[in-house]
Amino acid sequence: MADPNRCTFCNLPESRFVFSNEYGFVIRDAYPISPGHTLVIPRRHVGSLFELPLSEQAELLALLDKARTELEGSCRPDGYNIGINDGPAAGQTVPHLHIHLIPRYRGDKADPRGGVRWLFPEKADYWTPLRDASEP
Repeated sequence: MADPNRCTFCNLPESRFVFSNEYGFVIRDAYPISPGHTLVIPRRHVGSLFELPLSEQAELLALLDKARTELEGSCRPDGYNIGINDGPAAGQTVPHLHIHLIPRYRGDKADPRGGVRWLFPEKADYWTPLRDASEP
């Protein structure tokens, strides 16, 4: 595990916090992929969601829900992608657990079907083969 003294998220100033609770805090992503892209981060330095007891996971989910409510008022998105990159093989670049709450807007992608499946474009469009098989 990375050194918490050198961890980006362990050393954020509270001025970056949108809000917080005893177990975590919410910030806007420094490299947003959409307006309002938000991160929910535990205060405790852990790399994986699976390192937290269920009670702390529940507290982070409460922050996620509060963040969504806040975004509903401030950004008015049409949907969300919610994700965790858990481990280097999954693309995690900061070794401190964080949950992405990514607002989505009608028209931000021509065809948003498949959502996070587009990590692997060759596997994302699972509906076309089904449609083709049903056509005469």
